[in-house]
Amino acid sequence: PDTSRPDRKHLVGLVPSDRSTRLPEGTQLIAPDVPVTPEAGPVPMLGHVTSSYHSQALGRPFALALVTAGRDRVGDTLLAPVGDDLVPVRVTEPVLYDPEGTRRDG
Repeated sequence: PDTSRPDRKHLVGLVPSDRSTRLPEGTQLIAPDVPVTPEAGPVPMLGHVTSSYHSQALGRPFALALVTAGRDRVGDTLLAPVGDDLVPVRVTEPVLYDPEGTRRDG
């Protein structure tokens, strides 16, 4: 039953909207409409970055993350706090390059 919970974390891909920020591993992910101020209190975390890379094939950085209901969030934008900035990231499928396998299968 635990593996079919709707709020379970799923592995997803992330691409920063600015096409240049490489997200640090462990970066928390938050919803874009949540206030991030001391007065608002703790910010609910939706997930976190598990690994982050720069891809020569994609020509940009990307990351993998575990996100609550991640498969349902593909196409959505979340925020990743990096230093003093909130970096918008788009949630994608975890396979970003050649998802159909055409390059692999010739």
